[in-house]
Amino acid sequence: MEDDDAGLWVRVRQGDELALAGLFDRYEGRLFRHASRLLTHREDAKDAVTVAFFELWRKRAAVRLVEGSPLPWLVNTVAHCARNLERSGRRYRALLDRAPAAEPASHDHDDSGVLAALRRLPEREQSVIVLSVLEGYSEREVAEALGVPAGTVKSRLSRAKARLREDLSSLEGARA
Repeated sequence: MEDDDAGLWVRVRQGDELALAGLFDRYEGRLFRHASRLLTHREDAKDAVTVAFFELWRKRAAVRLVEGSPLPWLVNTVAHCARNLERSGRRYRALLDRAPAAEPASHDHDDSGVLAALRRLPEREQSVIVLSVLEGYSEREVAEALGVPAGTVKSRLSRAKARLREDLSSLEGARA
């Protein structure tokens, strides 16, 4: 079994999904860094790489290799995907800017300030708090759901709790 790009590519052309996974493992980091330079949001960079590999699989019969490697084709496809994602993001944000602001529902009223403090947390810490504290999932289940190591969940949870504690204690001090 060949381990170079040309050998993997022959297997991809034959429909071998494991060979595609081999190419993904080999180039995902490099393509992600390329997409990250072109995009504002990390998740969009991940999406650009995923779409590029999906397109590689879908168009495998027509992909032209350069010196036996699909990497140049992938780099170009990631750049196209990044531009499309950035453009659609701009259109979406412009649409949101034109939309009238919704009045908060009466059941969202929060006299304690807990929801406001939760909303001030960074998104990744919000996710950990919601899944572990509010929904009751274990750290292992949260890690699996978010696709991060369990240690990362533990540190994010600790940071989020400390920020919430600080935020809520300053809120209590202001009320006293």
